[in-house]
Amino acid sequence: MNQTFNPAGLDKLKLRIQALRAKTIANGCTEDEALSAAAKVAELLDRHDLSLSDVELRASPCERKVYETHRKKRIPLDDCIGAIAHFCDCRVWREKNAAGESSYVFFGLGADVEVAHYLAELIDGAVRAELGRFKTSIDYARFRHQERHLANASFALGMVASVADRLVAIKASRDQVNASTGRGLVVLKTSVVDAEFDKLDLKLRTQRSGGRMVSMTAYEAGGAAGASLAINPGLGGSQSGTTRKES
Repeated sequence: MNQTFNPAGLDKLKLRIQALRAKTIANGCTEDEALSAAAKVAELLDRHDLSLSDVELRASPCERKVYETHRKKRIPLDDCIGAIAHFCDCRVWREKNAAGESSYVFFGLGADVEVAHYLAELIDGAVRAELGRFKTSIDYARFRHQERHLANASFALGMVASVADRLVAIKASRDQVNASTGRGLVVLKTSVVDAEFDKLDLKLRTQRSGGRMVSMTAYEAGGAAGASLAINPGLGGSQSGTTRKES
């Protein structure tokens, strides 16, 4: 393996992510502040990638980073995890531990899996916080007791679907900006990750999701909550902060 790779830049990025992780909903900050941190970390990731030469990228080792759900059943993040991995140029799969609890395994370059884990933590917390707010709303009070489980699931699904759509759109915009530098970073990174992933020789299976019953009222409320958490990371642009849309 080429030994020119210098991990100093990655270590610096990890330290910045750790500092941003302190700005989480669990520690009392608002969703706007948390997602502003997400915007910043995406910008840091792009800068890190552009700072590396093609030789250094090819020499960069791939890593695994596990996000524990501490749940046996599926959680709303399931419907956003693929978009998070795509956003960070990672592979992702789900595993279960001996206790039957699920975890997501991100696989990719070191900086990418750090950001993927951070975004998973961030979005998972944001969904739980917004669902908590929804449960105190007038609209939620209109649901009969036996309908509230469906309302909760529908709200969360609507929110993660909205966030996933926006992550995909933001990724396309970021890739376009990075491509303007004249380097095929995404293609290069994908080739490196795919080659290392193939060496794992994993036997993964695709899980088909059946149709789900939803409450459109709750689903649309969740979609509105997801849309209000605007992440606008830009490389070299003026819109790298986060704002809440006015209703």
